[in-house]
Amino acid sequence: MSEVYRTFTSESVTQGHPDKVADIISDAILDAYMAQDKNSHVACETCVTTDFCMVFGEITSDADITDEDIKKIIRDTIIEIGYDKPDLEFDGHTCEVHNRLHAQSQDINQGVDRGDEETGAGDQGMMFGYATNETDSLMPFPIDLARKLTNKLTELRESGEIPYLRPDGKAQVSVNYDKEGNVVSLDAVVLSTQHDETMSDNQEQLKEDIREKLFKAVIPQELMTENTKEHINPTGKFEIGGPHGDAGLTGRKIIVDTYGGYARHGGGAFSGKDCTKVDRSACYM
Repeated sequence: MSEVYRTFTSESVTQGHPDKVADIISDAILDAYMAQDKNSHVACETCVTTDFCMVFGEITSDADITDEDIKKIIRDTIIEIGYDKPDLEFDGHTCEVHNRLHAQSQDINQGVDRGDEETGAGDQGMMFGYATNETDSLMPFPIDLARKLTNKLTELRESGEIPYLRPDGKAQVSVNYDKEGNVVSLDAVVLSTQHDETMSDNQEQLKEDIREKLFKAVIPQELMTENTKEHINPTGKFEIGGPHGDAGLTGRKIIVDTYGGYARHGGGAFSGKDCTKVDRSACYM
């Protein structure tokens, strides 16, 4: 194995992480407006905490979407993510929901609407983007692997293959590179997953399940060496999680959403914004 020259770490989170819950709700509302009016201008923010969700921000659209429609979108999204039981302390069926969306400022809108041939931007900003041949996704290897771990963790929960999993979770990988920039091994893998009460006193079984059904399925085994450190629920049981365990807010996972810290970031978030928000469209471009 080549000599390790540097180590780089990236993380990813599941859709049940409180900040991602907020992101997904914001995008669900955006999708509803865009489906009816492709020229909708949407800046939808979401905050979540114990049995509470509020959306707020600015929207200009010809779509016919009522307050009740907004609240139904929010509840359906929360339930689809997996928060659908009272004991999670964040249940899409019963949680308190508030809609504080309002019309976009005309001062902003006049800079955006420029007829059929041209679209303006509602604000200035700094955006960065690049591609790398480290992976088929053209993303840096650390964030690519972290995302594969969280995606598989969600799959294992939704399929029932690991039946005790709950929606909240996070993965972090520390990747070793040689002097030529090649991935040579993993320095460490960290995986934290929410679970039900049946596993609070059975963490060793949980760790074994994660190693066998997640790590071996996703991580290239040639990168796992005798020096690779594995940390699974390193602080102990993780029964309380999601918005009950920590408040969530749209746009608080901007590094997770981009290059995992591997590239510069201008500071703008993606979720809940239409294409006139250059934070999103310029990064995608």
